[in-house]
Amino acid sequence: MKVFIDADACPVKDVVIEETTQTQLPVVLVSSIAHFSLQEHPEHVETVYVEKGADSADFKIVQLAKPSDIIITQDYGLASLLLPKGCIVLHHKGFQYTTENIDQLLQTRHLSAMARKSGQRTKGPKAFNAEDREKFRQLFRSVLDVQ
Repeated sequence: MKVFIDADACPVKDVVIEETTQTQLPVVLVSSIAHFSLQEHPEHVETVYVEKGADSADFKIVQLAKPSDIIITQDYGLASLLLPKGCIVLHHKGFQYTTENIDQLLQTRHLSAMARKSGQRTKGPKAFNAEDREKFRQLFRSVLDVQ
């Protein structure tokens, strides 16, 4: 089992690295080359860079992920591709994508996109905060405990 992070804009990379350091559970940060960093990570953390492109990181994660791997992403489309593979998919705001909620999430995203396309203004997501970080940490710990 590995943890894959859709890393370009993920605000909980540090939480995942902290929570996996003791067990040395492998963590793979998948990021666009446009976000290249010289930041050093612990030995159990690997960074995979992909070419620039709207979905390059997503396609790489789908290619690498195996059943029971844990994926961290805010991308509903990516989550919908990983659930049928048997992956555990988590959002950084502290909820788990499931076969029961993914259709509703995709529908809401589609309706918002259609509204924006027709000129309507839609609200964006609320800012990520300390409460969200703690909610994610608790969810991540509970998922690790089950594995």
